[in-house]
Amino acid sequence: MANDHPDTPTQLHRGRGAVSNLAGRFASNTSTRESDGWELNEIVPARLHTEALPERAKSIITTNRSPDIPFDQSINPYRGCEHGCIYCYARPAHAYMDLSPGLDFETRLFFKPDAPALLEQALRKPDYRCSPIALGSNTDPYQPLERQQRITRQLLEVMLRFHQPATIVTKSQLILDDLPLLREMAQKNLCRVAISVTTLDSELKRRLEPRTAGPSARLRTIEALSSAGIPVAVMAAPMIPAINDSELEAILTAAHNAGADQAAYILLRLPHEVAPLFRQWLQEHYPERLSHVMSLVRQSRGGQDYDSDFAQRQTGSGVFAQLLQQRFRVMCRKLGLNSRRQSLDCNAFSPPPQPGDQQSLFD
Repeated sequence: MANDHPDTPTQLHRGRGAVSNLAGRFASNTSTRESDGWELNEIVPARLHTEALPERAKSIITTNRSPDIPFDQSINPYRGCEHGCIYCYARPAHAYMDLSPGLDFETRLFFKPDAPALLEQALRKPDYRCSPIALGSNTDPYQPLERQQRITRQLLEVMLRFHQPATIVTKSQLILDDLPLLREMAQKNLCRVAISVTTLDSELKRRLEPRTAGPSARLRTIEALSSAGIPVAVMAAPMIPAINDSELEAILTAAHNAGADQAAYILLRLPHEVAPLFRQWLQEHYPERLSHVMSLVRQSRGGQDYDSDFAQRQTGSGVFAQLLQQRFRVMCRKLGLNSRRQSLDCNAFSPPPQPGDQQSLFD
């Protein structure tokens, strides 16, 4: 087994993506349980439950200067994600909290209850300059925890009051709970949504993204959003060599038929701990493909598991990556995807009056 951490025990857990609690890159000490041969029965690990704790943030808007990312500002109401997508590039962030990017990332979550108040404070600052705020740039803003916390909804309510435009990326049909709010924002040209569709194969979805909506549910979500007049795109991401890349055309076609008018894709990214976690996942689910998949990944990443160069980290390089890009462009032309795109309205931004504000003498 090709594994950067061969001593890390692996095991499948129902409803979880990672197969180990691989130590983060900043961990100074690690431990592992080994059998001494005296157990009469195999030890079955306890069911993994999700724990969610509040996080008191000092600020809520993160600014971005990466030239390959199409937004300048983002908000992440949650840390960690119960969806459990094995490929998630946000997993390494858990290492900064002395937690594992593996199973901890899926089961030890954090939410930011002060996020709506912090957003309002930020939007009222005299030097704030309006540009679209991306929700879902790191973890899904509509992961299951949103059903209890409703932080994403509260953030959108603040944005609507300020006429602050927002973009959303999610793979959850929970977004439909906020359909009236999103429709009102869309009518003011303040909202655009992208639904991530990784595969149309329900069994592959279960292995890749165990606690997410199924493929048909995501297509229905695209249809519901589009029917409500909300601009909706499909994000075919990630494209994983020899796992789901053959589905690219089918995903784009199904999403277009459901009402998507924009599309994007991302080649699999394996930064930091994601690479060994992904290899562990391959070993458990597709051991016969492990070498082939990782060979194609390295061919597309300059001979490495990952290359962070801005010029190619989203799409890769080499023959496989170039062919994937060509296939995407051909299909978009055929379907009429990305033929036109209207920018969200930043000119309407206006902080609403609050108690204590002085009224204009000319009102």
